[in-house]
Amino acid sequence: MDPKTALIVGTGAGLSASLARLFASKGLQVAMASREPDKLRKLAEETAGATFACEATEPEEVAALFDVVLATQGVPDIVVYNASARARGPVTELDPAEVARAIAVSGYGGFLVAQQAARHMVPRGSGAILLTGASASVKGYPNSSAFAMGKFALRGLAQSLARELAPKGVHVAHFVIDGGIRSAARPDPADKPDSTLDPDAIAQTYWQVATQPRSAWSWEVELRPWVETF
Repeated sequence: MDPKTALIVGTGAGLSASLARLFASKGLQVAMASREPDKLRKLAEETAGATFACEATEPEEVAALFDVVLATQGVPDIVVYNASARARGPVTELDPAEVARAIAVSGYGGFLVAQQAARHMVPRGSGAILLTGASASVKGYPNSSAFAMGKFALRGLAQSLARELAPKGVHVAHFVIDGGIRSAARPDPADKPDSTLDPDAIAQTYWQVATQPRSAWSWEVELRPWVETF
């Protein structure tokens, strides 16, 4: 596949911004969706990308997002789902409504976006759907049950879709981001360089997976700093 267009759902200042910049540098037309697209103005100018408002847990909004993206740039060659939500705390104290929200954003939203992407990619016989997971995708931590449920669901979705859609030409991949992602608010300690994941480096791996020859596709990749315990 020689990708020309990309859609990122759940765009913010971290990994998704690095993905948008990388895709734009490769010559792709980039669409970015967020609940607060006004916060993406600078990134949109930097990448010559288009921004859209979308609540990923609402089927009608996700369908409408794809309608407008299809109308403006055609079927995306790459669709990235990068949205997630957390509800932290002891299981005895968690607010059920917050837990439901966390599961919906991390898992159900991924399903809605992947479903729309598949509906348009399968008839064409090509495309890549990339889903962002976490350490919690494969390991449930104390006081993090809601996040684990959502990320376990997303990983299960990715595995099922990879088996279902690969024979139809659509590449589905899940990324276990096992560690903290570096940012201005979370720099590496001076005495521990490269102890967090560089979002630009993560983005490079997404690109490598998205452009893998179909004779050698990966359905899952784990990424962690060299000093991370696992």
